[in-house]
Amino acid sequence: MRVAVVGAGPAGVYAADILTKSDVDAQIDLFEKLPAPYGLVRYGVAPDHPRIKGIVGALQKVLDRPSVRFFGNVEYGVDIKLDDLRQFYDAVIFSTGASSDRALDVPGIDLPGSYGAADFVSWYDGHPDVPRTWPLEAKSVAVLGVGNVALDVARILAKTADELLVTEIPQNVYEGLASSPVTDVHVFGRRGPAQAKFTPLELRELDHSPNVEVIVHAEGIEFDEASMHAIRTNKQVEMIVKTLQEWAIRDVGTRPRRLHLHFLEAPVEVLGSSSVTGLRTETQELTGDGNVRGTGAFTDWDVQAVYRAVGYLSTHLADLPFDHVSGTIPHQAGRVLDLDEVPMPGVYTTGWIKRGPIGLIGHTKGDALETITSLLEDAAALPRATSPSPGSVVEFLEQRGVPFVTNEGWSRLDAHEIASGAAHGRERVKVVSREEMTSISNG
Repeated sequence: MRVAVVGAGPAGVYAADILTKSDVDAQIDLFEKLPAPYGLVRYGVAPDHPRIKGIVGALQKVLDRPSVRFFGNVEYGVDIKLDDLRQFYDAVIFSTGASSDRALDVPGIDLPGSYGAADFVSWYDGHPDVPRTWPLEAKSVAVLGVGNVALDVARILAKTADELLVTEIPQNVYEGLASSPVTDVHVFGRRGPAQAKFTPLELRELDHSPNVEVIVHAEGIEFDEASMHAIRTNKQVEMIVKTLQEWAIRDVGTRPRRLHLHFLEAPVEVLGSSSVTGLRTETQELTGDGNVRGTGAFTDWDVQAVYRAVGYLSTHLADLPFDHVSGTIPHQAGRVLDLDEVPMPGVYTTGWIKRGPIGLIGHTKGDALETITSLLEDAAALPRATSPSPGSVVEFLEQRGVPFVTNEGWSRLDAHEIASGAAHGRERVKVVSREEMTSISNG
């Protein structure tokens, strides 16, 4: 069986892993629009998260299998289309993830100085397709949302550049953060502490910096019946609430930068005319079921930048149906459904573009298992590739002049980054430029 996987992040690699371990003799080609694999593990996880990035080792073992090939720097819909893939493969799995920012509909959200968290994350993670500079000019910053991405953004904004110099951040990111005048970062959650979406580990890591004072504002530490039920029945929620309560009553220290956590404050307007000059929030109250309603009490916060971290959003892929409300590909157990809700023969999906940007990286394993199970059930009826030779797709890309990156090319780039880091006592230093990445990869 010849299978193409479009998207070489965790979801795509997990799908390849499960398929190679099945009873079916399968050859799998992973196509990735970036010159490097791993998706959001490389370009969406904060650089000071070495434990989470440890998953790279497991993903690389899958790429090292003889039945798996990597084709980096190949963009679906531009360099290769669905009809092309169907020539070379019996099945195609789409696992392109979610990397755009979900919109937030409040007045002033489009003012200069108001940013999407995903764009900022791409900058500090050295994504090749974003600008090399970032306008870090605000002394006081607001971050909207209380998920893990919001805490990542707040932590990177609050930390000093020298603290991050031991990580893999590129030089341009270090220089940008070093110039930041920030003193205060305010994180706002619309609901209460028991409804926060971050993990206990992510929360505790906020307090590890010797330069950042974490301040929990006690007026938002409230609980209703649903909150108490969540605390009693969910160990993770209990740990989060306990930590927040302890921080809310402790004395404020003297670290030079401050990271504030505010709960039950909903953003209603970004203030300013030509740029961000403040944020207006409305205090909320819990309604008993874990939801909230406005109290009519408003507060204006003196901030000069706003980062919204209210969720990721997938983008529409050429020649595939798309639900623009949920930001997902319509499917049935991973089988892509056409406009008439009929499965498209040999076309599947997995990961965030299948189920939405919910859950941690590990949750994509169950997602991939469902999709591969469907594919294997359909194996006998799959439309066969008309040009199944493994060399056919290589010849196709070469004829189109696509400077694709192979497994060997990625190994060269990986070794180059590790060597660059070793020269400075660091694990690696990322190469940022797409041209430089492909040049190193292709020797």
